[in-house]
Formats: sequence, structure tokens, C-alpha cells
Amino acid sequence: MSEQSFEQMLEESLKTIRNGEVVEGTVIDVKPDEIVLNIGYKSDGIITRNEYTNEPNVDLTTLIEVGSTMEAKVLKVNDGDGQVLLTYKRLAAEKGSKRLEEAYENQEVLTAKVAQVLNGGLSVVVDEARVFIPSSLVSDIYEKDLTKYDGQDIDFVITEFNPKRRRIIGDRKQLLVAQKEELRKALFARIQIGDVIEGTVKNVTDFGAFIDLGGADGLLHISEMSWGRVESPKKAFKVGDVVKVFIKDIHDTKIALSMKFPEDNPWNNAAEKFAAGTIISGRVARMTDFGAFVELAPGIDALLHVSQISKEHIDKPADVLKVGQVIEAKIVDFNEEDRKISLSMKALITEEASAEEDE
Repeated sequence: MSEQSFEQMLEESLKTIRNGEVVEGTVIDVKPDEIVLNIGYKSDGIITRNEYTNEPNVDLTTLIEVGSTMEAKVLKVNDGDGQVLLTYKRLAAEKGSKRLEEAYENQEVLTAKVAQVLNGGLSVVVDEARVFIPSSLVSDIYEKDLTKYDGQDIDFVITEFNPKRRRIIGDRKQLLVAQKEELRKALFARIQIGDVIEGTVKNVTDFGAFIDLGGADGLLHISEMSWGRVESPKKAFKVGDVVKVFIKDIHDTKIALSMKFPEDNPWNNAAEKFAAGTIISGRVARMTDFGAFVELAPGIDALLHVSQISKEHIDKPADVLKVGQVIEAKIVDFNEEDRKISLSMKALITEEASAEEDE
């Protein structure tokens, strides 16, 4: 029996490998575009940049350290240069596909980073396996521009898993809908009419503002924004404003809001400030053919009848007054029950004339 050479014994002591086999190795060298592994075989294993990641031009020395261990799959036992060609990316994709299959069967919520924003949706990567989330399933509201999601971590579930057709579909929308429904239930269980609550302005229209209360939106109508006059909600509020409101009414899923807090009601002390006989200044707020309405304070308007504007005959208030003009008049009647106040400029003119005659 002949003695074996040292080379023969060393070769026999090394394991044999085949294409498709998963091997584990220790990193012995890292270059910007290549990783070298000692896999316990007569030749070292090589993982090129393209077989490590889908990211182009990445510097592998910033990702992998010498001495670390990693698994890879054999692509070719001999790449032509006597080395073993390995792939990390494809093995990870296989593991990722298995991971996605389990998540699909268990309806598990996954979290992954958005790798790419496409025309029709988002592409996310789970362990090198790609998942497509159509734009209609990205959010519970229509979003034309999805670029804000680029690079962001998002939650989703797998609703379709067909790797043979390369069709793995994710759904984020149903999670948002379920989350909002839980918040809605919690909100309606917590609030009642009269409660003061903070919310965030979500949308502003010509007739009011929609306030996000943290589970449902409430409508703050233009007539409930202030005791005074609000010309345009869009001038008074902007999206993102945090406001304090109170619940005026709840009807099914609709919430009516108000900022006309009872303690700020200008009529609370109106009897003292606007008693009959008081001379006061006010701003002409609006006019009709029969008279002008004068704002004495935010939320309190008084009627200046056309017959009380001047001693001379006037066809309509617009002939001598204009909106925004500040006038001085005398309060001739105060009706707290009906919240009506009557003014007279003519009374002041008459009084002034009498005073001049007395002098």
C-alpha cells in the first residue's frame, strides 16, 4: 500500500460541494466589488457585487467585515479560474420568498423599507424578495404622488402570493382602515355633547373646516367659528392648525363642532354695555333697502333703520353709508330676549340741534 502524498491527504480531508448547495464560510477578503470566503473547500468562494445585492455601485467594504461568517449558494463549482462562484442575493431571495409565504398564510403584518416608487405603486424588499404594493392599496385615501414613501418603512400584509408568476402583492390600505376604525370606536366611546376637545384642521372649505379629532372628523361650520363675523374660513384657518372646539352635536357618525363657547357669548353682559340711551360707535357690516346692520361688538349687530339715518328723507342706506364705515349712533331700544338692538343717528342730530338752540 503506497503512502499518500500530503496534497492527496489534504484534498481528501476537504469537503466536496455541488452546484445549488448552500455553504457557510468565513470572509477572508473584501474588495469594493467582491467578497472572498473560505468555505472549507480546496478553492475559495467568490461573491461578486451583483450576486450580493441589487444596489448598483455599492462599496462592499462598507457592508462586510473580514472575519465575519455568512451563508451563500453555489452557482458554479469552478468559475473557470479555479474558484467557486457563490450567490448571497439569490439565497436571501429564496429565504425571503419562504418568509413571505409564511406571512401570507398567517396574515402577518410585515414592515419593510420602500425600495422603489413605480408608476403604479411601491416596491418593497423583504430579505431580497420583492413585494409590489399597487397605488390603490398604499393608502386609504387617493394619493397621486407616492414619492414621499421612497425610503420609508411601511407596514403591510401579503394578499396574493404567486412566486411562479412573480406576483407577490402587498396591501397597506386595509391596515390603515382597520386602525382608523379602532380609533373611531374609541373616540365615539369617549366623547359626548358639550365636551371640549383639541383637533387638527384637516381641510378647509367655503362653508367650514373639517377637524381631525383623532379617529373621526368633525365639521366646524362657518356659523360656529366665532361669535363675530367670519368672512371666509380659508382666511381664518389653514391645514395643520391645532384648534380647541367643543362638541355641539353627535348624529350617528357625524360630529358638529363649535368655537362659540358660552362663556365668551358677547350677549352675557350686553344689557350693561348697550342699554337704551347709550351713544356708541359701530362699523357698518351690511346693508339692505330698509336699513343698515351695524356691528357694535363681535357677535352683536344692531339695526339702523333707514328712517333713523337722517332728518332728511333717504331712499336707501347705500345712498349715504358704505360697508366698513364707522358711525356714531344712539341706542333707542334694547331687547335682550329677542337679542335685537335698534339705533338712531337722527336722534343724535336732533339732540345736537336742540343743544345749539339752547345755547
